[in-house]
Amino acid sequence: MRIQCEICPHHCSLLPGQVGRCRARRNEDGRIVCDNYGRITSFALDPVEKKPLHKFYSGSQVLSVGSYGCNLSCPFCQNHSISMADEAGSDYRYLSPQALVEQAVKYTSRNNIGLAFTYNEPFIGYEYVRDCAVLCHEKGLQNVLVTNGYVNEGPLLALLPYIDAMNIDLKGFTDSFYKKLGGDLSTVKNTIRLAHSFCHVEVTTLVIPGENDSEKEITELAEWIAGIDRNIPLHLSRFFPCYQYEGKPPTDITSIYRLVKAAEKHLTYVYPGNC
Repeated sequence: MRIQCEICPHHCSLLPGQVGRCRARRNEDGRIVCDNYGRITSFALDPVEKKPLHKFYSGSQVLSVGSYGCNLSCPFCQNHSISMADEAGSDYRYLSPQALVEQAVKYTSRNNIGLAFTYNEPFIGYEYVRDCAVLCHEKGLQNVLVTNGYVNEGPLLALLPYIDAMNIDLKGFTDSFYKKLGGDLSTVKNTIRLAHSFCHVEVTTLVIPGENDSEKEITELAEWIAGIDRNIPLHLSRFFPCYQYEGKPPTDITSIYRLVKAAEKHLTYVYPGNC
């Protein structure tokens, strides 16, 4: 019997034993389970600015963890070795929510503020993120999500009370660009709007030559964010060749600063990234 996954707009309809498009959610005995639950592929104590978050506990560290899988298919993904992998293709270790939060508490001696779920898409590991986030709050620590924002409203609203900050990738500002990635712009815009009403939000756009780098598009993107709150920080990051875009040139630094200047006409905080 097929069961539909309700985490993201793909709504994968899965036969028993079948794994969804994200490679991390499975039909197991007639229910959808988080196949990558507790399977940690990446673990690091990072500066919070690296998420990037520039207006949230600046100068602090955050224990950053990731698993495998993603529900988008970005040909420029910098973490493709885990985001495009499945269980068989991943080198992971298991950490229960209790064990992970114990690590977060341990690292408070090194100025750690809590947990950041990052590196791959955290929402496809929804149950693990939720269980860890609840325990993290019980210890008085912060929860951060670094996400593509491609999630259904139901699970988003269920998780947001436990989230203190989000950096949301706004990949571009056209439907045609999101169609290439296997997603849609309206869902991500909705995530940004809803998240802003619950927690601190910053937005990142990776600027790719010939793809999403026109001044018109970045201006429209900045105007839309300003319509929510002109104080939402925007990070315009420089692209470097990787994954399926190895043949593309890196973003010219002067282009980044030109686009930052255009966005600053509408937003209070605009940061050039990877420059």
